[in-house]
Amino acid sequence: MITAHIPSGYLLGKSLQAKHRLLMAVVIIGAVFPDFDLFWFYFVDGKAFHHHRYWVHAPGFWLLISAIIIPVLLLWYKAVLKPYLFFLAAVALHICLDTIAGSIMWLWPFSNQLYELTTVPATQSHWILSFMVHWTFGLEIGIWIIAIAMVIRTRLSLDT
Repeated sequence: MITAHIPSGYLLGKSLQAKHRLLMAVVIIGAVFPDFDLFWFYFVDGKAFHHHRYWVHAPGFWLLISAIIIPVLLLWYKAVLKPYLFFLAAVALHICLDTIAGSIMWLWPFSNQLYELTTVPATQSHWILSFMVHWTFGLEIGIWIIAIAMVIRTRLSLDT
């Protein structure tokens, strides 16, 4: 996915009934959080290797860190548990969407193998153009359309 992480986060927040603005913000931030590694990728690492190889795109990392964070929240910070779980759900959504035409290390830490459902061939002069003419970009457009329709529907229901 190139553009659909924010609208997919919005749709996830709506489906989780994140009525409080803070919860919706947490879900939307979680939906794009793994791609914050792009700052490191471009400005520190000099594009040394695919950004999906960083820890924020590894489901195993989130399982390991959550095995520590969730018990701590349950014992001492119960009020933060729900926002964390919403954030985690959004990160999981991001990783699942990236698996469609990107590649994810689903078996890390046992394997560094990248897995994807489909490969976008380099058919255009720039990789973004290749993604835009690939059928998977239609999924992104569909997510945008559904999210925009949901925003309009929500606004209209608030007005009445």
